[in-house]
Amino acid sequence: MKNKEKIKKLVISCLVAAILLIVAFTVKMPGSSDGSKEAGNRAKKVVDADIVIPVSEVTDNVKFYPAEINGIELEALAVRASDGSIRTAFNTCQVCYSSGRGYYEQEGDYLICQNCGNRFALDEVEITRGGCNPVPITDEYKTVTDDKIIISKDFLEQATVIFRNWK
Repeated sequence: MKNKEKIKKLVISCLVAAILLIVAFTVKMPGSSDGSKEAGNRAKKVVDADIVIPVSEVTDNVKFYPAEINGIELEALAVRASDGSIRTAFNTCQVCYSSGRGYYEQEGDYLICQNCGNRFALDEVEITRGGCNPVPITDEYKTVTDDKIIISKDFLEQATVIFRNWK
């Protein structure tokens, strides 16, 4: 009788542990819509198309714009800087991109590289180049109107090389 109780407790413990692991991996996966990047700060993913960013939805909270181009997942981000200008960049680090974990999450007025931990001021998005910073999407690579910013599919195709290892 004691052996049956021990086996029953062991089976229940294993089931609980398996459920906890499943929940932990589901919640923390960087690419998941309800994982470390908040779902409210992510636009709907576009597939083999331009990324269109409505100016009206850009605030001082970073918004992520996912895309899938020729089967490769990538992401742009947009944020309103303290001077009121809208800044755009790819959500990958100029140094850490090849690690697959060189993407950013916002903490206050900073973006934090999830590979090396570098803190990058939101006001520097699209301005600072080189080093452990988001890859800028400058004016020559986007079309800006009063109500939207368009990052062309052609330009996104060129950028897929920096997202090949992205996780």
